[in-house]
Amino acid sequence: MGFEEILDKVGGFGPFQLRNLMLMALPRVLLPMHFLLPVFIAAVPVHHCALPGAPANLTHQDLWLDAHLPRETDGSFSSCLRFAHPKALPNTTLATGAHSSGEPEGEPTTVPCSQGWEYNRSEFSSTIATEWDLVCEQRGLNKITSTCFFVGVLLGAVVYGHLADRFGRRQLLLVAYVSSLVLALASAASVNYIMFVITRTLTGSALAGFTIIVLPLGEADKHGKACRASGRLIELDEPIWPLLTVFLSPVSDGSMAPGLELEWLDVEHRTVAGVISTIFWTGGVLLLALVGYLIRSWRWLLLAATLPCVPGVISIWWVPESARWLLTQGRVEEARTYLFRCAKLNGQPVSEDSLSQEVLNKVVTVERVLRRPSYLDLFRTPQLLRISLCCMMVWFGVNFAYYGLILDVSELGLDVYQTQLLLGAMELPSKIMVYFLVRHVGRRLTEAGTLLGATLTFGISLLVSPGTKYWVTALLLLGKGFSEAAFTTAYLFTSELYPTVLRQTGLGLTALIGRLGASLAPLAALLDGVWLMLPKLAYGGIALLAACAALLLPETKVAQLPETIQDVERKSIQEEDMQVRN
Repeated sequence: MGFEEILDKVGGFGPFQLRNLMLMALPRVLLPMHFLLPVFIAAVPVHHCALPGAPANLTHQDLWLDAHLPRETDGSFSSCLRFAHPKALPNTTLATGAHSSGEPEGEPTTVPCSQGWEYNRSEFSSTIATEWDLVCEQRGLNKITSTCFFVGVLLGAVVYGHLADRFGRRQLLLVAYVSSLVLALASAASVNYIMFVITRTLTGSALAGFTIIVLPLGEADKHGKACRASGRLIELDEPIWPLLTVFLSPVSDGSMAPGLELEWLDVEHRTVAGVISTIFWTGGVLLLALVGYLIRSWRWLLLAATLPCVPGVISIWWVPESARWLLTQGRVEEARTYLFRCAKLNGQPVSEDSLSQEVLNKVVTVERVLRRPSYLDLFRTPQLLRISLCCMMVWFGVNFAYYGLILDVSELGLDVYQTQLLLGAMELPSKIMVYFLVRHVGRRLTEAGTLLGATLTFGISLLVSPGTKYWVTALLLLGKGFSEAAFTTAYLFTSELYPTVLRQTGLGLTALIGRLGASLAPLAALLDGVWLMLPKLAYGGIALLAACAALLLPETKVAQLPETIQDVERKSIQEEDMQVRN
């Protein structure tokens, strides 16, 4: 007897599961707010060199700045340079001290800002850039904060995955809430840049616990197992698989424990739960735009984005431990208590005999038989090697382009708040588009096509003048739609390529590589110091390579879900034979 049969007895979908769904909504709102927080707290407002002695009369402000600051090619004042010797002013009342008799003839010489910067605070009252002057030569330090955060998420996911299997989901969820709250508060109270980077990295590690414990990617594998156990072959052009994976968020991790809430759901309702739960992710993206608009100080904004941790800590009282995990640990009595609680809340009459010690011990035996594979198993055969290398390239490219696009909004000269709201609103139509494309066009062409679309938007943006804000906004939204669609398709495609015995391990490896791409994306923006167009070429070029890698993968639209490594190799041989015959 398996756990699914026990779950059917106590009720696989009812008030107990709906309560769990709502309790897990808090982390789903919290994660996008922190993942996209750099859009606001690391924004760089318009700035120029600080000029002591500037006149208080604002009517002459431009004249004063024109005498002290060179202009860029677009006519704006330079952000990082000033004249070594101020130019003479036509207005003699302002000329005192405005120029030096030692002014050399010819082109005026410029020097870096030596007395700090003045910032336009009409959009942001404070950011980490204005707090510690992370501009000009120090601009790279601003980007490093995002990189360190994603590195923290990457490392935290590995640690939490192992700890969740050892100590349980519920305890680790509490640890994630408390550590995220404490570390985020420490970040908001940072007294210097070094303290902020360290605490922000640790916050990323703490938040990684939610990606392991809450997000439901790993359950797609169990869906396949349960359907095959019932004797039914899955045709992957049915609606249920695309619908489940289309609504997954861009931080899910299939490497470790399945989502806590989905371990209590039956197979039939996991699709619906997956769709409903990801609405909260989109809600978090939209909520960040609203909160960011209302709170313009980076410290208070960081604090507000962390507030969901407080009710989250309280909610642990009602969060059940995974009965499946308890059984694998031999803690049968605790599992039995939770199962009876589930049955009672769902109104299912369950006798003592149906959940007896003997019955649950049989479930323990079944659950313990499953061996957990290693990452090395993903490279043991030629076909798995090709799938793994191509999927790693796809996931790196998807993450690199996605986060490179959305984390650099503040430097495009657009209204950050409106743009962020529009970017959040783009998620739903892009996911719906993927749902239809994967069913009618196929997984491989959809993945390659969306990545190629993202590449084209980066390429076209090179030809558009930054002053044409409508075109810049349109291309940004189009790029977000394509990159979001590529992200969504990657989950579905990867889960269908790997056999059942390696599916979660394969998803875990590709998610790991994806986080590496997310970590490097902010640093690529610094390439504009070499050549202004280089960052977009980098984002677009990597996306193009990922599209080519996707085309090297086999199509899975009408394939049966592989169960073993031999199934994958057999399928490869059959495809080669068909190509030879054609």
